[in-house]
Order: sequence, then C-alpha cells, then structure tokens
Amino acid sequence: MAHRHTGRKIAMGLFILLAAVALVIAQQKQKAVDVQVVSHITKPQQLDASDARIGALQLPPGFRIQKFAEGLGKPRIVAVAPDGAVYITRREPGDLLLLRDENGDGRADQQRVVVQKSDLHGIAMKNDRVYLATVKEVFVAERVSDGSLGALKRLMGDLPDGGQHPNRTLAFGPDGMLYVSVGSTCNACTETSAESAALLRAGLDGSARKVFAGGLRNMIGFAWHPQTNELWGMDHGIDWLGDNEQGEELNRLAEGANYGWPYIYGKSKPNPADEPPGGTTHEQWAKESQEPVLLYTAHAAPMQMVFYTGEQFPPEYRNDAFVTMRGSWNRKPPSGYEVVRVRFENGKPTKFEPFLSGFLSSEGQFGRPVGLAMARDGSLLIGDDTNGIIYRVTYEGGTRTSGLPSK
Repeated sequence: MAHRHTGRKIAMGLFILLAAVALVIAQQKQKAVDVQVVSHITKPQQLDASDARIGALQLPPGFRIQKFAEGLGKPRIVAVAPDGAVYITRREPGDLLLLRDENGDGRADQQRVVVQKSDLHGIAMKNDRVYLATVKEVFVAERVSDGSLGALKRLMGDLPDGGQHPNRTLAFGPDGMLYVSVGSTCNACTETSAESAALLRAGLDGSARKVFAGGLRNMIGFAWHPQTNELWGMDHGIDWLGDNEQGEELNRLAEGANYGWPYIYGKSKPNPADEPPGGTTHEQWAKESQEPVLLYTAHAAPMQMVFYTGEQFPPEYRNDAFVTMRGSWNRKPPSGYEVVRVRFENGKPTKFEPFLSGFLSSEGQFGRPVGLAMARDGSLLIGDDTNGIIYRVTYEGGTRTSGLPSK
C-alpha cells in the first residue's frame, strides 16, 4: 500500500511538472503571436497606356522611353539572343513569342509564336539552346537560324507543385550549371518538399539536381555580378505582416545557405504566426539564417533582375543592377509599379534608387513591370504584363527625362 501511495505521489508530481511545462510553452507561444498587424488590400484601377501617360514617365536625365512592341497580352520573362532576337514567355495562353526589329528603328516589326506550352514562364539561353520552364517541367530545344526552335526535349518533369508561387525562372551561372528558382506553395508554412522555396542547381542535361540555397519565399529575379561572379537575388516578402512588413530582400546567395523563410524575415525578425519545427526557437533559426544585404519597400513585388554590362548607358551604370517591381495588392498606399536601380560599389550593393517610375498615380496604374533584359545595343527592354507592352529605354544624353519621340 505504501509503495502504491508513493507511486501515486510521484505520478501526480510528474503530472503537475508536465502541466507546468506545457503552460510555460503555451504562454511563450501566446506571447509570440500576441501582436497587432494592420494590413490592407489595395488594387489600383487599370488605365490605358496612352501617349500622354507614357510621356509623363520619369527617368534620369538623358534617358528616353518608347514602345518596342504592344498588343502582346500578358508578357512575362524577357530574354535576348546574341543575334538580337527577343523572346517573351507568356503563361497565358502558354507560348513563347519571338520579336525582331529588322529595320533598326527601335520597334519590333516581326512577331510570331515559336513554342506552345501551357504555363510557360522561365527562359534561359546557352550555346544556341533555349531552356524553358513550366510549373513542374524544364525543357531544352535547339535554336535555328531564323529564331525558331526545334523539338522540345524534357529535362525535368518532377519539380514541386506550384501552389501560390508557380512561376519558375531559369539562369546559367558562371560555373556552367543551370539554376532553377522554385517559389513556396504558400504565403508562410512548413513545406513538405525541400525543393520548394529554394534555388536548385543542375547540370545542362538536368542531372545531379540539388538544392543550392533554401528559405527563399519567391525569388523570381537573380543574377551574377559581372566582376565578382557573386550571385544576387531579390526575394518576395511575406504578406499580411503589415503595410511596411516584410521588406523585399536583396540577398547574396551562397551554396548551402538558408535565408530564413518562413520563420525569420528581414534583419532576423521572427514571423509571429509561424513557429520553427522540432522545438527550434526563432532565435536559433535566425542564427542559422542569412540576413538580407539590402531591403526595399514592402510588397513592391520584385521580378526580373539584370546586371547592366552594355555601353549605351553612362559608364557609372555599368555593373549596376536593375530590378522590375510589379507592385503588390497588400499595401496602402501601393508600392512598386516601377523599375529600380541597385547601385554597386566594389562589387557590393549600396542602395536602391528610382530609375523608371510614374506607372502609378492617384488615378490608377497603367503598367506593371515584369520582364527585363538588356538588348544587343545596350538599351533596356521592360515588359508590362498588364497592358501587353514591351518598352525600350535608351540613353541619348542631354536633359530629356521621359516621353515619346519628338515629332
């Protein structure tokens, strides 16, 4: 009887201890999520891209903007071949457009579909081959002299499901490997696939695929600095953390590194709505995560990114980066709807600054920049996936800051 009584006392003591531990954990979790967040849904009215509106777009002195092509529906990613041919992917209706400026007047005078494939988005070129990505697949095709493509050969067919972020992008690194950006399936959650919310690396034939870097919510734009060969990427911040959170991240991407999503964002800030797995604290997760080098206005929605290596722009632009900001819906006032310049000094980014702005006004918006590429002549091609326009930005010196060609 005494032994049973002692056993009951021990059991009761353990129960009380476990209950106390559970209460402390519950209180800690409650404290972690006891925050006030004010977020907005804002959708500016869509306006026509009239000559007057285009003429009012703002650029640094000496730059000029004009339409390169229009009536394109919803153009997404832009790529330029060595011979000057311009390729545009379109998720809807699911095809690849070829544009050419044969007479050299700065406007496309040829346009034709060269590939049809549902949900086509990412594109990259290497050694006269064109690589294309859909949600779950990567293809390659030979490029022929007239710009058309041969038969598509599938290299990958088992990329993770798309979910909230299905738009895969492709690029080739200085190491000759193929890099594939795979967004998260959700706003903030624990993914079931290690390849979601990650940058993948594979051989040219799709073999030896592995996760290069993780904790990246939705990194559409990434590129290597022309001088240092360091990899830089713009990652989309988490929604519903407030009008000014989470800032868009410029990260230096290193093999094997983790960039915090979904538990840590910005400068090691904990996401109050998500707890790391396995008993890991936010502080521990932050120590294992890389912080962004620069932050941009929250919800601006960074898209394609390119380093400028041409000679048409003034010398101080060389080796700086440009990023399209499509603009988000989760902020008041809205942010994005612009193209920004990322200044680099000695191979390191120092600040963001405006380059092309004015698509957004109190009346609404007439442009959501997505695609971005440097043309063979050193001009910039900028795609608007809302009004179906590809713009061309050139430098002509003087003090002209914006507008259409003089008449």
